Amino acid sequence: MSNLNRYSGDLQKLAESIRTFDGTSRKGPIASVSEIFKEVADAYGGCIADFGDDAAVIDLGNGDVILLAADGIWGRLIEKSPWWAGFTSVIVNINDIVAMGGKPLAMVDVVSSTDPETFKEIFKGMAEGIKKFGVPVVGGHTHPEGEKSLSVAIVGTAKKEHIIRSDSAKPGDVVIYAIDLDGRTGPNSPYSFESVSSKTPEALRKMYEAPQIVGQRQLATAGKDISNPGIIGTLGMLCETSSVGARIRLADVVMPEDSEITVERWMLMHPGTGFVLTANPEKAEECMTVLRDGGMTTAICGEITAEKKVIIADDKNTAVVFDFEKDKITGIRK
Repeated sequence: MSNLNRYSGDLQKLAESIRTFDGTSRKGPIASVSEIFKEVADAYGGCIADFGDDAAVIDLGNGDVILLAADGIWGRLIEKSPWWAGFTSVIVNINDIVAMGGKPLAMVDVVSSTDPETFKEIFKGMAEGIKKFGVPVVGGHTHPEGEKSLSVAIVGTAKKEHIIRSDSAKPGDVVIYAIDLDGRTGPNSPYSFESVSSKTPEALRKMYEAPQIVGQRQLATAGKDISNPGIIGTLGMLCETSSVGARIRLADVVMPEDSEITVERWMLMHPGTGFVLTANPEKAEECMTVLRDGGMTTAICGEITAEKKVIIADDKNTAVVFDFEKDKITGIRK
């Protein structure tokens, strides 16, 4: 069944909903934060990538790099399901390292709550994530007197030449979506697609090795983990950081078979495992083969353009989602 059979046909309304989505607008403060740290730019000598990428990349000087990332979990999710918040905190951090072609090594956490049961459930959820991925929590900090909150940081490694950055897409590249569609709408949000909890550790680890192989073979020119801004919003962040645009064909974007998930909702959803990558057309098929062999569904869904606009197209019309001459998501550009 074509994607467009689950689509209302109002392309301009869809573009507006993506542009104004909470998952996208909450990225706005990133640029102002990065501006503050420009005052201490001299301290960043060994930093290859920082603000605007899924993980910071620290050069060790011998061909190896360290990757560092951190994620805070929405308070509303902790209130709804502390266990799920803990489980999710592991997934999103591992995604950030793997999206850049890195191997996750270990995590630390900062957890706050006055409720002992909330603490217990958060850590149980994190322990389940560790069982799935084999990446341990090795320390952290607890606040037994504060409001409920959860943040996790992660460290990973890679070879310098194998890093997949988000600021290096080029006009003429194709846009590839790679998503694990073997899942369901998440239990705590209509905008999450959960595909991790039902899988064996062996299946997950094979899936998460695939982007590392893409990096090792240098098959992608850029890439990002699909996160809260959703399918198109995450591509928008990649384009903004790379100072390029993109044109996406809605009919070609990989989607679950669930007929209750409309195109409009899918464009805003956060897959449990999903990546958007760009590639030289000559390497695109090999790139997709590696990701498919890992267990993800892949498709070429569009192209990178020199015009700094993210455009979506149905079978009749086009609409501008982001015009980076006037719009911003993070405000960070190459």
